[in-house]
This record gives sequence, structure tokens and C-alpha cells, in this order.
Amino acid sequence: MAIEIDVQYGDDLSDAQCADIPTAAKITAWAEAALLGLRQEAQLTVRIVSHEEGTALNQTYRHQEGPTNVLSFATESADDPLIPVSLLGDIVICAPVIEREAHEQHKNAVAHWAHMVVHGTLHLSGYDHMDDAQAQEMESLEIQVLARLGFTDPYHEALALT
Repeated sequence: MAIEIDVQYGDDLSDAQCADIPTAAKITAWAEAALLGLRQEAQLTVRIVSHEEGTALNQTYRHQEGPTNVLSFATESADDPLIPVSLLGDIVICAPVIEREAHEQHKNAVAHWAHMVVHGTLHLSGYDHMDDAQAQEMESLEIQVLARLGFTDPYHEALALT
């Protein structure tokens, strides 16, 4: 097995919400780029959801109101010998939030989508940003991955476009 990425689209995405959603091929390429050098075998799912589904998931799992841009659900494979180590988990990306953030932050929408896929994939690979040192390590890796994909630094992109 190599890297397997399943891209799913929520059933309740409206045509308006789907207008700028990247193709499964692009999403797969971005996730694979994030895994390059980290894993040779991996399975994960990326699910693109509506405002409603994103809100429900954020409320259920984070106990927060409204949707968020990306949620990562890492598989607890270390605790269960029946779950393959290559099964990383699921990433959920809320399409309307990504579009809104890109507009509000003056970011290129495709670049923001790529950033959120890379960000979620790194979370599934064990990276986090709970403290300054972790955040610096994760952001540095995000910047490197996105640069390899031809995107600018997502933490300074908005400054360049204003």
C-alpha cells in the first residue's frame, strides 16, 4: 500500500457552495505533498462540507458554536492493534468558511484551500500548535510544503495582496 486519500463531498453542499471547491485530484495532491518525507504509507479521508454539517461537527466534537475552517480527527491506532498504523484519520473542511476567510483575509482562494488541506494533514501526522514551539514547527513545515506546491507563505500572503 502507498498513500490512499479518499475525497468526499457532503450531500448538502449547494451549487453556490461548490463553485470554488477544488477537484479531488488537487486535494489529493496537496495532502500527498504534506505527507512527503513523513510517511510512505497512509490512509485518510478529506470531506468537504456545508455550513450546516460543519456547524454540527464543530458543536458535537469541539463544543463550539458555528462552523470552523478545518477539523482533524486522528485515528487512535496506537491504542488498538486491530487498526492499521497507516490509517491516519479524517479531515473535514467547511467550504463556505474557507471561501469567506479567503475573501476577508485577502488571500487567494485556491492557496487557502491548499493551506487548509496541508494543515489538516499535518494534524493527522501528529503536528499541533498548542504552544509557541509547536506552532512554529508546524507553520514552518506548512510554509515549506506550500512553497513546493507553488504557493506563497500563508501567514504573510494577506499582507502581500493588500
